[in-house]
Amino acid sequence: MSTVVAQSLHVFGLRSHVSNNVFFFDEQIIMFPSGNHCVKYNVDQKWQKFIPGSDKSQGTLALAISPNRRYLAVSETVQDKPVITIYELSAIPCRKRKILNNFDFPVQKFICMAFSPDSKYLLTQTSPPESNLVYWLWEKQKVMAIVRIDTQNNAVFQVSFNPQDNTQICITGNGMFKLLRFAEGTLKQTNFQRGEPQNYLAHTWVSDDKIIAGTDTGRLFLFESGDQRWETSIVVKEPTSETKNLGVIQESESLIEFPAVTSPVPSYEQVMMTSSHSQLSLPQVFAIAAYSKGFACSAGPGRVLLFEKMEDKEFYRESREIRIPVDPQSNDPSQSDKQDVLCMCFSPSEETLIASTSKNQLYSITMSLTEISKGEPAHFEYLMYPLHSASITGLDTCIRKPLIATCSVDRSVRIWNYESNSLELFKEYQEEAYTISLHPSGHYIVVGFADKLRIMNLLIDDIRSFKEYSVRGCKEIRSVAWNTDDSKLISCGTDGAVYEWSLSTGKRETECVLKSCSYNCVTISPDGKIIFAVGSDQTLKEIADSSVIREMSAFDVTYTAVVISHSGRMMFVGTSVGTIRAMKYPLPLQKEFNEYQAHAGPVTKMSLTFDDQFLLSVAEDGCLFTWKVFDKDGRGIKREREVGFAEEVLVTKTDMEEKAQVMLELKTRVEELKMENEYQLRLKDMNYSEKIKELTDKFLQEMESLKTKNQVLKTEKEKQDVLHRERMDDLLDKQSRELQDLECCNNQKLLLEYEKYQELQLKSQRMQEEYEKQLRDNDETKSQALEELTEFYEAKLQEKTTLLEEAQEDVRQQLREFEETKKQIEEDEDREIQDIKTKYEKKLRDEKESNLRLKGETGIMRKKFSSLQKEIEERTNDIELLKGEQVKLQGVIKSLEKDIMGLKREIQERDETIQDKEKRIYDLKKKNQELEKFKFVLDYKIKELKKQIEPRENEIKVMKEQIQEMEAELERFHKQNTQLELNITELWQKLRATDQEMRRERQKEWDLEALVKRFKTDLHNCVAYIQEPRQLKEKVRALFEKYVQRADMVEIAGLNSDLQQEYARQREHLERNLATLKKKVVKESELHRTDYVRIMQENVSLIKEINELRRELKFTRSQVYDLEAALKLTKKIRPEVSETVSSEDLPSVPPTMRLNVQEETGRIIEMQRLEIQRLRDQIQEQEQVPGFHPLAGMQLPCPQWRRFKGPDQVTPSGETSPASPEGVPCACPGLTLGCNPDHTSLSPRPWGIWDTGRIKVLAHKHVQLSA
Repeated sequence: MSTVVAQSLHVFGLRSHVSNNVFFFDEQIIMFPSGNHCVKYNVDQKWQKFIPGSDKSQGTLALAISPNRRYLAVSETVQDKPVITIYELSAIPCRKRKILNNFDFPVQKFICMAFSPDSKYLLTQTSPPESNLVYWLWEKQKVMAIVRIDTQNNAVFQVSFNPQDNTQICITGNGMFKLLRFAEGTLKQTNFQRGEPQNYLAHTWVSDDKIIAGTDTGRLFLFESGDQRWETSIVVKEPTSETKNLGVIQESESLIEFPAVTSPVPSYEQVMMTSSHSQLSLPQVFAIAAYSKGFACSAGPGRVLLFEKMEDKEFYRESREIRIPVDPQSNDPSQSDKQDVLCMCFSPSEETLIASTSKNQLYSITMSLTEISKGEPAHFEYLMYPLHSASITGLDTCIRKPLIATCSVDRSVRIWNYESNSLELFKEYQEEAYTISLHPSGHYIVVGFADKLRIMNLLIDDIRSFKEYSVRGCKEIRSVAWNTDDSKLISCGTDGAVYEWSLSTGKRETECVLKSCSYNCVTISPDGKIIFAVGSDQTLKEIADSSVIREMSAFDVTYTAVVISHSGRMMFVGTSVGTIRAMKYPLPLQKEFNEYQAHAGPVTKMSLTFDDQFLLSVAEDGCLFTWKVFDKDGRGIKREREVGFAEEVLVTKTDMEEKAQVMLELKTRVEELKMENEYQLRLKDMNYSEKIKELTDKFLQEMESLKTKNQVLKTEKEKQDVLHRERMDDLLDKQSRELQDLECCNNQKLLLEYEKYQELQLKSQRMQEEYEKQLRDNDETKSQALEELTEFYEAKLQEKTTLLEEAQEDVRQQLREFEETKKQIEEDEDREIQDIKTKYEKKLRDEKESNLRLKGETGIMRKKFSSLQKEIEERTNDIELLKGEQVKLQGVIKSLEKDIMGLKREIQERDETIQDKEKRIYDLKKKNQELEKFKFVLDYKIKELKKQIEPRENEIKVMKEQIQEMEAELERFHKQNTQLELNITELWQKLRATDQEMRRERQKEWDLEALVKRFKTDLHNCVAYIQEPRQLKEKVRALFEKYVQRADMVEIAGLNSDLQQEYARQREHLERNLATLKKKVVKESELHRTDYVRIMQENVSLIKEINELRRELKFTRSQVYDLEAALKLTKKIRPEVSETVSSEDLPSVPPTMRLNVQEETGRIIEMQRLEIQRLRDQIQEQEQVPGFHPLAGMQLPCPQWRRFKGPDQVTPSGETSPASPEGVPCACPGLTLGCNPDHTSLSPRPWGIWDTGRIKVLAHKHVQLSA
C-alpha cells in the first residue's frame, strides 16, 4: 500500500436530497450528509467528525437515527446493490455495528427508514415498483415481517413508528395514508381511507394516537386512530413591502442538477413533477416536526409556520411565521428566499429549530426569538455559511493567504478560509462561471464566463470587477497547467491532444495526440520534464518528449482530476465515482494506493496548497473537502515556510470615507440619545417617587388590617391545637393495641416457619455431604486410573520404539488395514460411549429433578417468609408515616410559636418608635416657633429681591420674542425642504429619462454588433475568392460601398493621428516594463540555478540511501525465503515422538532429533492400536465400578514428560522464562484435563522444536481420543 495518507478535515457542503438529511445528535452536535460522508458538526466549537460511506458506494439515499441517539442507519447503493449500514454513534470513533446486504426479496434501493422507540427494530421502505415495507430485528439481521404497500407504483415519502409503541407504523405517500400494526409475524392495516385521496408529503406523531399529515396542496390533516378529526389549509398571504407572494415563481433556468444515482426515490424533483400545474401556486408541505407545544411545518418556498395546541380544544392554531431571509449578495435578492424547506428538526431542549432547503442550505433559529417577534414574521439565520447549491466547476488557492476560491453552476463565486473553516466572501452573477484562478497574493481573482474573462478585486466585504476581456467560446480545452518557473504552459482537451507551449517563443514545443481519449485534466512534475494526463480511457499517462512513456490502469474507473505535490513526492487523483486515490511518486508498478471515500459525484477539480499540507477537492455534488496530508508514520509532509500568512485586505477609498462619515453621524446621534435618555430618566425618577409615596400609604393600611387578622388566627389556632392533641392521644392508643396484637400473631407464625426451615436445611446438608463423598470417590478412582494409564503407556512406548524399527517394511499394507479397522472401531466405540452417556445422563436427570423439587419447596417457604416480612415492613412504614406527620405538625406548631414571638417583638419595637416620634414632634414644634421668627425677616428680604427681579423679567420678554422669530425662520426652512423634495422628484424623472437613453444606446450597441457579425460573414465569403484577384477586388469594393459611409471616412482620418500618438506612448511603456522584467528573470534564474544544484546534491545522497536499502531488502528477502523453506520442511516431517533431556545430559545431545517418515507413521499406527485396545478394557472396568462417570472428550496426559531443572527455557514465541525449581511447564497441544501431580502447568502449547542457542528441547505431539 502507498505511504501517503489523507485525513478529511472539513467539508463545505450539504446533500439536501437525502431523506431525513439533518438531525440533532445532542444539544450542540448536528448530523447531516455531505459528499459520501455523514458529518457530525459541533455548532458551538465549529469542529467536524466524519462517518465515511461504504467502499465503492454510489451515494447515500436515506438516514435514520435511533431515539436513544446510539445508532445511525445509512441507506446506500454499493455496486448497484442496496446496503443498509448501522453505525454505533456512542463508540469513538463511530464503528459499524451491523450491515444488512443479504435480502430474500426483490429490492432496488431503500428510500426511507425509521427506528422503533426502543431502538431494537428498524423499518425500511423500498422504491417502486416493488414498494415493500420491511420490519427488521436489525441486531440479528432478521426480517420480522414484509408487506407490499402499493401496487400502482405510487411514491412513498415517509415511514415512522408510533413514539410509544413498537408495533404501530404510519406510511404516507402519493394517494396513501396507512396505519399498520405488527402482530403474529405480519403487518396488517388498521385504518381505511375515506374521501378523496391526497398526495401526503410528510407526517409526524403529536401524541400516542394522533398524527399530523401535510399535502402538496397546502392542507394539514389531524388523524386520531386513523380517523380524520381536523383539517386546515395554509393561507397564502398577500405580498408586503418586504416579502412577495408565497406562490412558486418559475425560474428562468434550472440551477440544480443532481446525479440520478444518488438522489433517493422519490426525490424533491419528482415531487415537483408529480404536482399538477394548477397546484403550483399552492404551498407544499415537504416537512413537519413536532415539539411539546405543537408542531412546525413548511408552508411553501422560504416559509415555515408554527402551530400551537388550543387549550380548550383538541385542535391547533397558527401562532408564528418564520421566513428565510433575503440574501443581499444574491444577483436577484427576491429569488434568494424561493427555496423549499425539505427537512426540519428540533434540538432535544426544543431551544433551536434547524431546517435544510432545496438549494443545499442549512438554516437555524432560536425558538425564544420567535416568541419575541409578535405580529411580524421571524427570520432564519445561516447555521454555518451559504453553501454551493450545484456542481462546482472551478477551484484554486493562493500562497500568501489560507484562501480557497471556487465557482459553480449556481452562478456564484465563493472565497473560503481553510484555516478558520469559514466563508470569507461570496457573490452571485447573472451567468454561470466555468473556471477561476486566484492570485498568489490572495487580493485578485480571474473568473471565466461563457463569453468573457473578468479580473476582480477581493475587497474586505465585496468582490468587484475592474477589467473584462471578451473571449470566444473555447469548450474543447479542459485543463491548463503551468510549470514551476512559468516558462511553459501545458493544455489538454476533449480532442485527445496534450500540447506543451513555450511562453518565450509563443510556439508549441511538444504535442501528444490520442484521438480515442478525451482528456479531463493535466499536470506537470516539479522538474518540468514529465506531463501527467488523465482521461476517458481509464488510465493515468506519463508523457515525455511528445510520447506516452507509461500508462497506469485506473482499475475500472475513470480518472477526472490529477494533482502532484510541489515536493514531487506524492500524487492524488480523483475518480468518476467520487473517490480520491493517494499514491507515492514515482508511481508504483502494481495497485499500490490508498483510496478514500469523498464525494457523491465525479470529482471535478483538485488542488494542493503551496506548503503541501492540505489537499482540496470539489465535485459535481457541490461539496468542497479539505484533507490533511500525512505519510504512513503519521508525520505531516511539511515544507519550510519563510513567511506566515498575510493579514492585509483591500479597501477602496470611497468605502473608507463613507465609513468615516457614518461614524461621525453615529457619534452625534449617540450624544443626542444621551441627552434624551437623561431627560427621560429625570421624568421617571419624579414618577417613581410619587408612586413610592402612594405605595407606602397603602402598605401601612394593609399592615394594620393584617395585625387584626393575625389576632383572629391566633385564637383559632389555639382551639385547633386542643382538638389535635385529643385526636392524637386516641390514635396512639389504638395503634399501640393493634401493634401488640400483630406482634403476637407474627411471632407464632415465624416460630413455626423457622422450625420447618431448620428441618429442610438439615436435609439439604445431608444431601450435600453424600454428593461430596461421591465426588471424592470419583476423583480418587480417576487419579488412580490416570496414574496406571501413564505408567502402562510409558512402558508400552519403550517396547513400541523397538518394534517400529523392525516393522518398517510392512507399514504401507498396515496403513490400509488400519484405516478400515479404524473406521469400524470408531463406530463401535461411539455407540458404546453413547450408551454409557445415556445411562449416566438419566441418573443425573433424576438427581437434578429431586434437587429441583427440594429447591421448589424451599422457595415456597422463602416466599411465605418474605411475604410475612413485607407485611411487617408495611406496618412499620405506616407507623413511620404517622410519626412523620406528628413531627410535621409539631414543626408547624413551633413555627407558629416563633411567628407569635416575632410579632410580639415587632409590637414592642413599634411602641418604642412611636415614643421616639412623639419626642421628635415636640422638638419640631419648638423649631417651628423659631422658624416663624425667621420668616418675618425673610419676608422683608423677599420684597427687596422682587424689586431686583423686575428688570430680569423684561429680559425674558425680549428672549421670547426672539424665539418667535426663530420659529418663523423654521417655517421658512420647512417650505424650502418641500421645494427641494420637488426638485428631487424632477431629478428622479430626469434620471429615468437618462436610463431610457442608455437603453437606446445599448440597443444601438446590439445593432452595431449585429452589423459586425454580418460584415464578418460577408468578409468570410470574400475570402473564398482569394485566388481570383478581380472578383476579390469587386467583392471588397461592394463591401466598402455597403458598410462604409463618407462621414465615417472623415472621422477615421481624424482619429488616425490620435491613435498613432497613443500607440507610441503605449509602446514606450511596454519596452520599459520588458527591460525591468528581463532583469528580474536574470536574478530569478540565478536563484533557481543554486536551488537546482542543492536539490541535485540531495537527490544523489537519497539515491545512495535507496540503493543501500534495496541491498538490505534483498538480503532480508533471501533470509525470509530460507526461513520459509525451513518451516515448510518441519511441517512436512512433523516429528511425533522426542525425548526430553535432563540438564546433565544436554551437552552430549545433538541439536535436533528426527525420524524418517516411515518410522514415524508405523509408530503412530501401533501406538493408536494399543491405545484403543487399552481404552476398551478401561471402559469395561469402569462400567463395573459403581458411581464412576466417564467424561466425554477426555484426553490423555503427556507421556514423555520429564522433570527438568536447568537454565532458562524458551517459549514458542521466542521469549525466555526462568526455569521453575519444580519442573518445566507441559508442552502438550490441546490438553483439556490438565497434567498429573508431577506437572506444574495446565496451559497447552504447540508442538515443535524450541531453540535456546545452548539447549534444544523437543516437544512432542500428544495422542488424544475425543468422543
